[in-house]
Amino acid sequence: MSLPIRIGLLRLVDSAPILVAQRSGLFAALGLDVTVSIEPSWSNLADKLTYGVLDAGIMLPPLVLAAAMGLRGPRAKLIVTMGLSQGGNSIVLRDNVATTLEQPAGRMMLPWLNRFKAERGRVPRFAVVHHFSTHNLLLRYWLAAAGADPERHIETVVIPPEQVADALATGRIEGFCAGAPWGEVAQAAGAGRVVLGSSTIWPAHPEKCLALAAPWADANPDAARLLVRAVLQARAKCDDPAEAAGIAAMLASPEDGLGLPEGPTRAALAGGAGVEGVLFHPGSAAYPSHAHAMWFLREMARWGWVDAGVDLDAVARRVYRPELLAGEGIPAGLGSAGLGPVTMPSEFPAL
Repeated sequence: MSLPIRIGLLRLVDSAPILVAQRSGLFAALGLDVTVSIEPSWSNLADKLTYGVLDAGIMLPPLVLAAAMGLRGPRAKLIVTMGLSQGGNSIVLRDNVATTLEQPAGRMMLPWLNRFKAERGRVPRFAVVHHFSTHNLLLRYWLAAAGADPERHIETVVIPPEQVADALATGRIEGFCAGAPWGEVAQAAGAGRVVLGSSTIWPAHPEKCLALAAPWADANPDAARLLVRAVLQARAKCDDPAEAAGIAAMLASPEDGLGLPEGPTRAALAGGAGVEGVLFHPGSAAYPSHAHAMWFLREMARWGWVDAGVDLDAVARRVYRPELLAGEGIPAGLGSAGLGPVTMPSEFPAL
């Protein structure tokens, strides 16, 4: 008898491995009866995972860490079992903004931010997909490297990823940082321009992860391991250019997929022509690295989201749990593609 497992995800290219595993029978072949729940926002997904409505979810690593520390409500019992995707986010500015910036855009951001406030009487508004998101941390890192203070020079608002292109087109925001395919969607619609892919900030950075409700994983260790195995197999398919057209069509289907725009989705997959593609590396990139967790936690502490007395190392070790990858051929390393915080600039300008 198959064990039912409830997995939550959002309408993003990063969700491809779960749908590939389900549609191609990888879950069923391992005796798993998976139900996919498409959520409208990261907050919905995190809440359902925290309260046991979902057993697993495609999650933002900083959001998992924040939930585990009790930064958004009761302390959640969540674990990160594997990395799912890398890169794939875009920083997008409205066309009338992007055209005023010389390339690379980061060099001119601080003068533009100051000029915007002087002319408009307010700071520009940037959207991220969740406060505790990779997107927010990378956007802040980029702005700080350009000499700006994200606390003073911009207003940050939270908008679900599938809504950011419309928000940009209607003038509610001046820019956003969101995952694929929404940067390409905004650019194709003429609402804005992708000025930077997030892998320019941190090459092949860890992006989405597979998170499990710890009580479910503890009660079903064999099923949890089989779930990880199926997703690993699906990730390899998602990183194969020969599979990309079929996966894009599947993700575009409103009945069997996510209803994503097919052209921008194909551009974000392997061999596509997008500014910033999503990577689904098989091999060591799946490893839930302690070093990656610590980078997220230190950046969260940098912006005052974490109290000074919190033992960040203990949080990283409690949440990032690589043992489910044991026996799956995943080396305990950062990979050969320049992964890890060592690829980041080591110095920040004074804020």
